[in-house]
Amino acid sequence: MGICEGRVVVVTGAGRGIGRAQALELARQGAKVVVNDPGTSPYGAAGDGGPAREVAEEIRARGGQAVASCDDVTDWDGAERLVKTALSAFGGLDVLVCGAGFTRDRALVAMTEGDWDDVIRAHLKGCFLPMRHASEHWRERAAAGHPADARVITTSSGAGLYGSAGQGNYVAATAGIAALTHVAAAELGPYGVTVNAVAPGASRDRVAGTAEAGENDAAALTAWLGSAGSRHVTGRVFEVGEGAISLATGWRQGPSAGGDKWDRADVGAAVAGLLAHAPVPVPVYGFA
Repeated sequence: MGICEGRVVVVTGAGRGIGRAQALELARQGAKVVVNDPGTSPYGAAGDGGPAREVAEEIRARGGQAVASCDDVTDWDGAERLVKTALSAFGGLDVLVCGAGFTRDRALVAMTEGDWDDVIRAHLKGCFLPMRHASEHWRERAAAGHPADARVITTSSGAGLYGSAGQGNYVAATAGIAALTHVAAAELGPYGVTVNAVAPGASRDRVAGTAEAGENDAAALTAWLGSAGSRHVTGRVFEVGEGAISLATGWRQGPSAGGDKWDRADVGAAVAGLLAHAPVPVPVYGFA
């Protein structure tokens, strides 16, 4: 029996890459999976859902249970339909894995408004909307006296945690997802929901030629986070890559200096003192 036996799971962006690996592993661990992917990039264009259907068929061929969804998760109604698909097909929703998105890499000086809007929409809005509709379902359950034992697993990135040259839109979107994860964990906890993020170090995996291994590691972590055994873990960001799982500790208040009233002549000296006692920032990917 798998660690997710009988749990109903929605995976967005599941037609390829990490999302596909997550859907397959969750099914292997006994979950009933709604495989979501519109089959298009960028999100917002009409798609045939072909990749989602292929992954769902692969799960069923292996003896698992799965249905396909080609709903656009960056659309309010589409995200609502996705949650309703899980409820109608399998009678509930236990785990939401938000992985929809794509990259459109350009230096900031060359980035267009469309480059920015499309990537932010796919990743950040595409994470928020399914979470919004799923949380409404879980809130209603809690109000009726049946709190869930549910999970949300978002997808950030190593780039979002540390920065990456030529990926300002992707960095901003996935950094926003990490921050949203922290807030959602606090807000959804009373409904019986944990919220954690998986941050694949994709750029390093590609350089090392181990993208598939990185996908499998992310999928294994996702399956555990989706299981009943992870109910004590929430509000965390896990980085996965190069054969390792690490815990990202995020922003914390560092050295400080205070006074009743600051004079601008004193600010420079105060900042110099703060910098002298603070760690050096992690270098942005692509820069020494």
